[in-house]
Amino acid sequence: VVAKWKLLLPDGTLDKSKVFCVLCKGEFNYHRSSSSLTYHLKAKHPGVAATLDGGGLRQTTLQQFAVRGGPLTRVATNKITEAIACWVAKNCRPVNIVEDAGLRDVIREASGDSAYHLPARSTVMSRIETLYNNQKAIKQRLLEQAPYIALTCDHWTSASNANYLGATAHFIDDNWCLHSFALTVSKSTERHYAEACAQHIQAVTQEWNIEKKITTLGTDSARNLTAAARLLPYEHLPCTAHSLQRAITVSLADSGFDAVLTKCRKIVGHFKHSPANARELNQQQVAHKQKEESLIQDVPTRWNSTLHMITRIQQNKSPIEATLSQQNSKIPLLTEAELGKLKKLEELLEPCRYVFISHYISCSVVLPAFCHLFRVMEPSDDDTVNIVRFKKAFCEDLAKRKENSNLTWLKNATALDPRFKDLKCLPKSERGEVWSSLNNLLKEDRNAQIQGAQTTGEAPQKKRKMSIFLLASSDSDTDDEAESIQSTLDRYKSESKTDMDECPLQWWSKRRDSYPRLEQIARKYLSTPATTVPCERLFSLSGHIIQKKRATLSSSNVERLVFIYNFYSETHFNMAELFNITQVENGEMFLEHEQVRILFLFGLFFYISLELNQTNIYVITELHYT
Repeated sequence: VVAKWKLLLPDGTLDKSKVFCVLCKGEFNYHRSSSSLTYHLKAKHPGVAATLDGGGLRQTTLQQFAVRGGPLTRVATNKITEAIACWVAKNCRPVNIVEDAGLRDVIREASGDSAYHLPARSTVMSRIETLYNNQKAIKQRLLEQAPYIALTCDHWTSASNANYLGATAHFIDDNWCLHSFALTVSKSTERHYAEACAQHIQAVTQEWNIEKKITTLGTDSARNLTAAARLLPYEHLPCTAHSLQRAITVSLADSGFDAVLTKCRKIVGHFKHSPANARELNQQQVAHKQKEESLIQDVPTRWNSTLHMITRIQQNKSPIEATLSQQNSKIPLLTEAELGKLKKLEELLEPCRYVFISHYISCSVVLPAFCHLFRVMEPSDDDTVNIVRFKKAFCEDLAKRKENSNLTWLKNATALDPRFKDLKCLPKSERGEVWSSLNNLLKEDRNAQIQGAQTTGEAPQKKRKMSIFLLASSDSDTDDEAESIQSTLDRYKSESKTDMDECPLQWWSKRRDSYPRLEQIARKYLSTPATTVPCERLFSLSGHIIQKKRATLSSSNVERLVFIYNFYSETHFNMAELFNITQVENGEMFLEHEQVRILFLFGLFFYISLELNQTNIYVITELHYT
């Protein structure tokens, strides 16, 4: 209160025509308006006026006054808008979801502001563009600090029949932390000839200003990308996962397993295409005290789906036979001989399953993995004709693909991995060549540093000579002792080999001071991925973004959405999981309604994915119709 009525009338009532200021005792006429008082406060008491003004707040409207918890502040509204933009980008939601009355009602109920209105589509897209620019600037600074960068590229066709080029960057920073993220998912309108592909890839590297830092280019076995890689000044590494896929596909076609696999596909299709048949199979699984699970249909482009199909059929042999017998179905059952074939085929494919299943695989694992597969696929006296044909076809095809890969790069990477530096995966006659190659790389690195010291600045002659002398010296354990490049390699070879479950990045991180120049070369080789799986993951994400209802998205918006999702989903990798050959189990998450509401209030539900079970789907459907 800054003003009071001035006088009392004879009848005891207040004289409402006069008021006085409680701060300076000034008297003013009052004419049913506070304008004169407001002017007086601003002129004579500006500090009090600013406090009472409330930073631009206005009088509450009747609609706002009726709100249970009061209106949201401008700061809270902006936070909700930012969260919605992040949610749309990260969880592949359409932008027009801000026009959904249901989402509006959820936010009103959670915030207590019944007058809240969702932001416009243009506002959300503006926030998404801001997120994109901020995250791109962060990645740009990381790329500027990286001395060597490995690139993977691939093409993809969307649901709207548009062609896109995806590219990912991979490098190890000074702290020996591995970084892997998307560079682009850009639309291409020209035909995918080798020259056009090479120009498109070169444009991506120029946009990020990394064309001089690229060491390797990883692609699949497509002829146009292989030819494009030959036109570019980078080392080309074919995708090892594609090579393994093609080798298994060729072996299955030439080994006499087609008939039994065709029979398995018919059995799986019988239960996949009929909910009634699937329900009867589940009843038989319960009767046989087995887990209720559906059969798996294999996919031609994924060899491991064939392994999962035959494994699931063998596990459910009795329920399948009981269900088909009960239905009097014409689907032929598998004979004992055919089941024996499936068992042998499972034993053949099982070793391939544990070769490349980690989240990120370095190219240093490729040659040891090939050596392991060749040893497993050696024919034995107990093998049947089909098994011998499969093993022979597999080894011949994989050997051809191995010879067409970049063996020099793979050998150097294997030698720089402390788990495989004994090079037992190579013949003894080739091991000396690998160490000679590393010796030459160290000499080139030393000469490059000397030339760089000679051409930089106009330092005093005495200091320049001293810096050249120091740069010319080899790796040393102390400042007083100098060792040659060969003795440095000998020291590295004499180090004890690490176990398979240990991480090479952690090993090098602890010894980078002992091998300063060899450590730089190790960062260059170990950061190269063995597969193009990172690009495939980008296309899986793009498929969720470019759906039939969102087929008209512009290419720039597609790139922004993919970028933001990739940037926000990237975390600091656990190095112990990056290079280890271990099996990863996929977990499931089920949340109750109240948990979702609480997470929504804190803005955390944007960073989780929900898997709905059958009961939840039924409840949501009932609520929808209600």
